[in-house]
Amino acid sequence: MNERFEHATVGEIVATDFRTAGVFEQFGIDFCCGGRRSLADACRAAAADPAAVVRALDALPPTRAVDDDVTRWPLDRLIDHIVRVHHAYVRSALPAIGRHLAKLQEVHGANHPELPRVASVFDRMSVDLEQHLAKEEQVLFPYVRDLVAATTLGSRGALSPFGTVENPIRMMEREHREAADEMRLIRELTHGFTSPADGCTTYAVCMNELSQFERDLHRHVHLENNVLFPMAVELEREVMK
Repeated sequence: MNERFEHATVGEIVATDFRTAGVFEQFGIDFCCGGRRSLADACRAAAADPAAVVRALDALPPTRAVDDDVTRWPLDRLIDHIVRVHHAYVRSALPAIGRHLAKLQEVHGANHPELPRVASVFDRMSVDLEQHLAKEEQVLFPYVRDLVAATTLGSRGALSPFGTVENPIRMMEREHREAADEMRLIRELTHGFTSPADGCTTYAVCMNELSQFERDLHRHVHLENNVLFPMAVELEREVMK
């Protein structure tokens, strides 16, 4: 195992160079909900050849762009990015995909009996994700922003309504796992988001949308589970000393 990656988790690898996410996706390696695994353990779980994965990582051209290293971003900037990029994308993608799945059921449901289950799983996930985003934006993220402000002012942070930031974080991580599991099920039901031979243009568009949604979910969850949440826990400990 290359010394660069021997002691790093897959979440840490992606956090310091986001281009590595594409490599991990190529090999089916979970870097979001499973981001705390070592590279060796993650390769084992994905039945991927560690040597091939390391070669692909090493093949990435060198970069000196510190701005791409999200572990160096201030927490409030990271929150702004998550809300502006990922939360906004989720809110725009959910209704569009939902409409396309409804149309597919109507037109292709007789020949593709998996479609009602795909739509049912997606609809349930949509409701859960809308509630999840609201909890982050109205409860967790404002508290983390208060911690950042307390650090800037050199003051002790206010007591949280939930004891410690680790409590809502555990809830958010559980909901992340549930969303990832539901997208994994949809991928299996659609044979890797593949449009069938008798699929229309809407079918192909919808499968592409689902694939893109899963990719964004992986990046979204990674930024929270492996970067934002650990930094928030550490910041709270410092502020509450």
